[in-house]
Amino acid sequence: MFNIARTSLAAAARRATVTTPTLANRCFVGGFSRAMSSETATFDLTGSFETYKIDTAPSNSIEMTKEELMGHFQLMYTMRRMEITCDNEYKARNIRGFCHLYDGQEAVATGIQSAFEAEDSWITSYRCHCVLLARGGKVSEVLAELFGNTGGSTKGKGGSMHFYSKKRNFFGGQGIVGAQVPVGTGLAFANKYNAKPGEKMQVAIACYGDGAANQGQIWEAANMASLWNLPMIFCVENNHYGMGTSIDRHSSHSDYYKMGNHIPGIRIDGMNVLAVQEGMRFVKDYCGNGNGPMYVEMMTYRYHGHSMSDPGTTYRNREEIAFTRSTRDPLEFVKRTIIDAGFADAEEIKAKEKEIRKEVQKEVAKAKEFPKPELDAMFDYIHAAEIHGEKQDRPTHIRMPDYAKSFWKS
Repeated sequence: MFNIARTSLAAAARRATVTTPTLANRCFVGGFSRAMSSETATFDLTGSFETYKIDTAPSNSIEMTKEELMGHFQLMYTMRRMEITCDNEYKARNIRGFCHLYDGQEAVATGIQSAFEAEDSWITSYRCHCVLLARGGKVSEVLAELFGNTGGSTKGKGGSMHFYSKKRNFFGGQGIVGAQVPVGTGLAFANKYNAKPGEKMQVAIACYGDGAANQGQIWEAANMASLWNLPMIFCVENNHYGMGTSIDRHSSHSDYYKMGNHIPGIRIDGMNVLAVQEGMRFVKDYCGNGNGPMYVEMMTYRYHGHSMSDPGTTYRNREEIAFTRSTRDPLEFVKRTIIDAGFADAEEIKAKEKEIRKEVQKEVAKAKEFPKPELDAMFDYIHAAEIHGEKQDRPTHIRMPDYAKSFWKS
């Protein structure tokens, strides 16, 4: 079984077999000495997957171009810097309310996105900042929402837990534990309903944590998905703690990929973005071809506490966090993989990290420039626009805050 102390999860320590490019194939783009798309490497993924009730499995190798691998690194490092920035802005009281950070789990969202198409549907929990980024959102869009400004993904009215972008087929951001899963099952139903006969279906994925895995609504949704043979992916991001409770204490069955009973499942090394990409390519192909739903368990880890109000060190010790950072960090894995494949050296990677840090800070400054929502916009988009129009009046039964008595009026 995978666990957080396991340091040799497949490709984490393996060398790449590189198709060495000639010097003539190289060009300089965006701060890296890049090669043309013919520059590829094959990576060994043996040991990255465990399957349940299915005769096939993902490939034990994956071929990547330099551009693809550099793209993974850029997205994951942007996620990491953005979440660290959120930590700092929260402590500066520029972000208020709940705030759940994703650092440590970047390989999961990045790998899923790399295997998905834009038309596939994605819904997740309230740990959603980096999923919006993976789906094509901007750092300024994320931070503006956290600041409560109009440039945010839900115009500053949703906050940290309620991101949404219909044009990107990203449906949240759900504030209630496990509530995204029945909605995700509805998205899978819609994808099947809208698919043309004989053609491959777009899939839907609902991501949730190990702490939500025993929710009754998830069992009900899984039953319907199986009955109706929906292209639905039940994805457990197992970061080993449901809030402050370890999986050994909160779940009698912690092999989450086997929780679907007769529904097939797969466990994936969620700290290895290449394993996630290949594993999710396999899952998408299985579900999209009319084989019904699948359970996926991503073995991952969060560095922060459950939320910003949780120091994250009362139920686990600092040594455990430091050990995971030093042996299984998803970003360090990508950097080491790039260097071992000969795609870039350490200095080139450091230069790119510096460039990304500057870009994140520019995006944060941009997010702060957006204004707060106007009070008369509070009830816009509550009802469907075609029924009530974009601008909607405040319902008479809702009592508004008394700003004259508000502590924050100034």
